[in-house]
Amino acid sequence: MALESCEGGELFDQIMRKGRLSEDEARFYAAEVVDALEYIHDAGLIHRDIKPENLLLTADGHIKIADFGSVKPTRESKLTILPNTTYDKACTFVGTAAYIPPEVLNSSPATFGNDIWALGCTLYQMLSGSSPFKDASEWLIFQRIIARDLKFPDHFSEEARDLIDKLLDIDPAKRPGAGPQGYTALKMHPFFKGIDWKNLRKSPAPKLAPSTNVAEDDDDSQDSTWNLTHMGYSLVRHVPATDGNFPGATSSSETQSNISKLAKIDSFDSKWKEFLEPEESIIMISKLKKLQKLTNKKVQLILTNKPKLVCVDPSKFATKGT
Repeated sequence: MALESCEGGELFDQIMRKGRLSEDEARFYAAEVVDALEYIHDAGLIHRDIKPENLLLTADGHIKIADFGSVKPTRESKLTILPNTTYDKACTFVGTAAYIPPEVLNSSPATFGNDIWALGCTLYQMLSGSSPFKDASEWLIFQRIIARDLKFPDHFSEEARDLIDKLLDIDPAKRPGAGPQGYTALKMHPFFKGIDWKNLRKSPAPKLAPSTNVAEDDDDSQDSTWNLTHMGYSLVRHVPATDGNFPGATSSSETQSNISKLAKIDSFDSKWKEFLEPEESIIMISKLKKLQKLTNKKVQLILTNKPKLVCVDPSKFATKGT
């Protein structure tokens, strides 16, 4: 079978170029992701890394899910499994920080609900231009996820808010698409009113934004913004509605008794631990482009609790000074 060209680039690029997508555009793309996830889940596979960067666009603007490097087959999988593939590591921590569901942070086995949570995060990002749990470091992102520190911009429709709220339910079994009614409940949600599910792939796709000449950073942008309001915070916070990223945003943060705080959550930043001294921890982390004549180099800046600023060359994974 010939592979279809994905000349349209990534959905992430479209979001960045347009700032945010219109609700009609987001509805179309979300519907195509739902259509693809239904097929994947029916085959007994959990993708585990759904995000805008892994949603490719064909030349005519239709969605293709990419990067199956983290896929987890279930025991009911209809596909032939590689001989060395096991089901014993279903709790392995994989994925991208801003799209990881709370149950994974608490070492629960992978379920189809993992992908549904990531779909909710992705739909939120389509409509707002930013992931719902964006923060200055993975540690802070995880704290916000566990606290379900979720706020909606004023321009979100009631249907969009309701769908995202349900997709980001703390209980994986209650997320539409992963519950008893399966994908029927998800497709019947009012947000998808007007979608012709049977002829979706034949429907005209939204117009693609033209590519710019500015070099785009391939790194995860949700982790690269310095946010001084979180400096020094080490516990789960419930941020008031007036303290959100969006003026007038409403909060649906909830204290969940069945979700525990992460122990030693900074272990997820272990990639950078060799640059830290004993008992030293990361407060903030950011990427920076360093322009040098006709070229530019990327460096990783790490602010620790000393306080100390460490500069790392990510290509050589070596320190460039403090």
